[in-house]
Amino acid sequence: MGKSQYVVVMLACLWLPSTLCQTSSPQHEQLKFRLAGYPRKHNEGRVEVFYSGEWGTICDDDFTLSNAHVLCRHLGFVEALSWSHSAKYGAGTGKIWLDNVMCSGSETSIDKCLSRGWGNSDCTHEEDAGVICKDERLPGFLDSNIIEMQVDENRMEKVRLRPLSAAHAARMPVTEGVVEVKYKEGWRQICNVGWTARNSRVVCGMMGFPSERIQAKKPNSHRSVCRIHSVACSGNEAHLSACTMEFSTNTSSACPGGGPVVVSCVPGPQFSNGRGRKSKLNHVSKVRLKGGAKAGEGRVEVLKGSEWGTVCDDLWNLQSASVVCRELGFGTAKEALTGARMGQGMGPIHMNEVQCVGDEKSLLKCPHKSITAENCKHMEDASVKCNIPYMGFEKTIRLTGGRTQLEGRVELLAPNASSLEQWGLICGDGWTSREAMVACRQLGLGHASSGLSETWYWDSSNVTEMVMSGVKCRGDEMTLSDCQHHHIVSCKRAGAQFSAGVICSDSASDLVLNAPLVEKSVYIEDRPLHLLYCAAEENCLSKSAVRANWPYGHRRLLRFSSEIHNVGRADFRPRLGRHSWVWHECHRHYHSMDIFTHYDLLDLNGTKVADGHKASFCLEDTDCHEGISKRYECANFGEQGITVGCWDTYRHDIDCQWIDITDVKPGNYILQVVLNPNFEVAESDFTNNAMRCNCKYDGNRIWLHKCHIGDSYSEEAEKQFELYPGQLNNKIS
Repeated sequence: MGKSQYVVVMLACLWLPSTLCQTSSPQHEQLKFRLAGYPRKHNEGRVEVFYSGEWGTICDDDFTLSNAHVLCRHLGFVEALSWSHSAKYGAGTGKIWLDNVMCSGSETSIDKCLSRGWGNSDCTHEEDAGVICKDERLPGFLDSNIIEMQVDENRMEKVRLRPLSAAHAARMPVTEGVVEVKYKEGWRQICNVGWTARNSRVVCGMMGFPSERIQAKKPNSHRSVCRIHSVACSGNEAHLSACTMEFSTNTSSACPGGGPVVVSCVPGPQFSNGRGRKSKLNHVSKVRLKGGAKAGEGRVEVLKGSEWGTVCDDLWNLQSASVVCRELGFGTAKEALTGARMGQGMGPIHMNEVQCVGDEKSLLKCPHKSITAENCKHMEDASVKCNIPYMGFEKTIRLTGGRTQLEGRVELLAPNASSLEQWGLICGDGWTSREAMVACRQLGLGHASSGLSETWYWDSSNVTEMVMSGVKCRGDEMTLSDCQHHHIVSCKRAGAQFSAGVICSDSASDLVLNAPLVEKSVYIEDRPLHLLYCAAEENCLSKSAVRANWPYGHRRLLRFSSEIHNVGRADFRPRLGRHSWVWHECHRHYHSMDIFTHYDLLDLNGTKVADGHKASFCLEDTDCHEGISKRYECANFGEQGITVGCWDTYRHDIDCQWIDITDVKPGNYILQVVLNPNFEVAESDFTNNAMRCNCKYDGNRIWLHKCHIGDSYSEEAEKQFELYPGQLNNKIS
């Protein structure tokens, strides 16, 4: 392109800002690219481009993975793994060179893509785009080609607290110590001259602590080799590298006129030395994390009114994420994740375009916009990964006998083990995927894929003694010792072959019922007995049906439709392979799980008055969100399961999609539906598997009210629900 042609194209793009143009740079202009921001690795960060003698950024409007592929190749990587918006790696400075970039992914240069033109943008730096590139170099790509993306030589790689004494080091977590920073030449310290509480707040946040103590002890006097002579933080930075620092040119020089910095931090309640089993916060928090594998990570949900809802990821960044983390008793945020990376929520989206300064006590205090259905969907739910204190939990648990590092027989370090490290097994009696969730979390291996109560098919080790039995977990504990268990080991079946085992995974499914559909579709049917032979064979009627005058008469059925969504990050698959599925001739289908769903009708005291069950006769993808393809179909003995982003619909008019209420008297009840009730299949979250509704039955008609997922209401609202309607009316009167 000649110079005059280039000017014409540039002017056209400037005159018509809504027009997308292919705007090449002049032939003499050599584009340069680099990754910047914090905290990041060498293959991820904010994208910066050098054009017309100045470094600038790229706006995230219309940004796609295809754009990221082109930019990662500029940076010497084979392809992109992901991209980020809303200045995840911090806001840049200077020009915003490109906006509304649209690449196909095959372009050899970003200036071959459509855009608004160089320097033509309506964005702010809060919309700077970032990329995560696959850590694999392009063949023949030399380091000299990417000298522009070099990392600041003064950027610290890691920060740690060195305990002041052996006694301090023995206690977990380490809350006090000398601040040390890692550089290529090793660990160095920071001079305490001019050190402030704001600086300490940032360090404590990186160590996983929500706050700092005002005064800290001083180390034993000695001349310290310091790499940083002064630090000036505002206190709201997520990482020390974001603070203003003065570096020593002499890496072996001592602190002028002072010693090294010592910081003392206040641990959150989950990590205090006297932490209880439930490790609850001291106050009722209006923020929670859902769907994460580890403590301190998950989808962000907030409580507004009486209902929990999610946060849209527009403008979501480390400052806002850090407010969430500190509010929950953790440190600052390591990552502010976008795009429902921890699974999609259900129900309302309460907040959008959250813009925290960083010192707010609660996310709800941060400036934000209300949400409408048009400008945000659950595929944009925001998530966080918080810094948490190092507790050394993984040192007391290990896996043996498995084929990979992610599976094996669970062994625990005996509570009274000597220095010889005496390891023992866990009894497999009652071991489910909930206990496996905790084991995988303690191991640092993510979610549980399976919890195994027999492990005879794995190689046996020399360890045969059982050191724990009767383990019963909620699923959110950080260690197995936090779960309920026998004080004295008692196991029905001895030997390593009957000990507990796990298979861990970096992702898991998560089933949630569409509660509004149940409420909308409910009705009563008096169904003739001669149409219920198959249902009786599959035990879908109440016990009194045995005494009925078959084939005459009828049964009264409470019927409704159910729509079961997989909002997790892995497909939901039956625990048993197809070789173990059971064929039912009457309905001509395979059962892949003995019990997939419980349907119960409870009185207001919680006593069951009628029940039903739904065997998993056909787990398949009935429908999916836009852009997601169905993977499972039951026809012709096909594979069964529910794909991520899809749902399985059981219509109200199919057999066993009911509760037999023939013997139920008119009155007020609670309808309860529980998915995966026996925890046969691992999920990332079991607290959302139950749905409850208020139910009024007058003998002829039935109404459902306030159908909701078990954890979607506040505790106060749930208590009121339990009183509704009869007991609440009495209480009011």
